[in-house]
Amino acid sequence: MQIVVGLGNPGAQYALHRHNIGFIAADTIGRVHGFGPWKVRFQGLTSEGHIGTHKVLLLKPATFMNDSGRSVGETLRFFKLEAAAALAVLYDELDLEPMKVRVKHGGGAAGHNGIRSIDAHCGNDYRRVRIGIGHPGHKDRVTGHVLGNFAKSEMDPLADTLGAIAAEMPRLLDGDEARFMSDIALRTAPLR
Repeated sequence: MQIVVGLGNPGAQYALHRHNIGFIAADTIGRVHGFGPWKVRFQGLTSEGHIGTHKVLLLKPATFMNDSGRSVGETLRFFKLEAAAALAVLYDELDLEPMKVRVKHGGGAAGHNGIRSIDAHCGNDYRRVRIGIGHPGHKDRVTGHVLGNFAKSEMDPLADTLGAIAAEMPRLLDGDEARFMSDIALRTAPLR
């Protein structure tokens, strides 16, 4: 069993915020791979299915971003899984160009409160799928940028990037992170 977490804030008013790109990615992965309906579990919403040879539980914590670790920790404990082997978290990254995707294991939270919460509840050794939302240029504009909706001009590149992430998930779950990133770049490069 693999746990794939998309980070975001619950509620329709947050649905298209840049900070919710993890939720949007989880929804896309579920649709592309024909996952079952979303159910309320583990202080969040879950959907089960298969990606390649892997049984996968998608999780969207409903604890709000800053407390995501409670939901993720409860899920890992229920299935008796170690974060290092079974957890991948998809979330927004200010310090990456919009729609760029990078994977790393461990490290610091880089100011991301959702990641900080997961680190506190689960340790920091897990796959982090960082999806670029770009930096607005000045620190005074960061909050409005992160908690703002994607612009109309970003919607097509966003759909392309999330579709590529969903299509390449078997590579990530197989542990081929370099190929996951390069194949996403190949799928999206001509469209930018």
